[in-house]
Amino acid sequence: MAATTLEHINPQDMHKSPVFSQGIVIPAGMRTLIIGGQNGVDETGNVVSDDLAGQTARAIDNLINVLETAGGTLDDLVRVGLYIKGEGDITPGFNEWMKRAGQIRNPPTVSAIRVLGLANPDFLIEIEATAVLS
Repeated sequence: MAATTLEHINPQDMHKSPVFSQGIVIPAGMRTLIIGGQNGVDETGNVVSDDLAGQTARAIDNLINVLETAGGTLDDLVRVGLYIKGEGDITPGFNEWMKRAGQIRNPPTVSAIRVLGLANPDFLIEIEATAVLS
């Protein structure tokens, strides 16, 4: 019989974090949702804020909207990629993430990457993700 649940891989001899997993095995046959890069923009495409906290909050809200439309929740995330513009303090953005996703039962894998710029020069963050839906 094929596995129907995700397997979170967190080796004993590696750092265990409450906010990310080291790896996740996705069994064959599960429904996978690929979420394109979400930014801090409203429904008309306008940037909602000129600071990282405000843009991160809206980008997460947009990501949650896509998840919920597909029938998922933050608990279904298996991979999150954060693209952060510039070299400033990322704490305000991290705090916004923790407000919404800090209680995920089995956290996704996470990569945070600093970039010189994003598609729009006013964007400070872009969040892409993959979710596995039951």
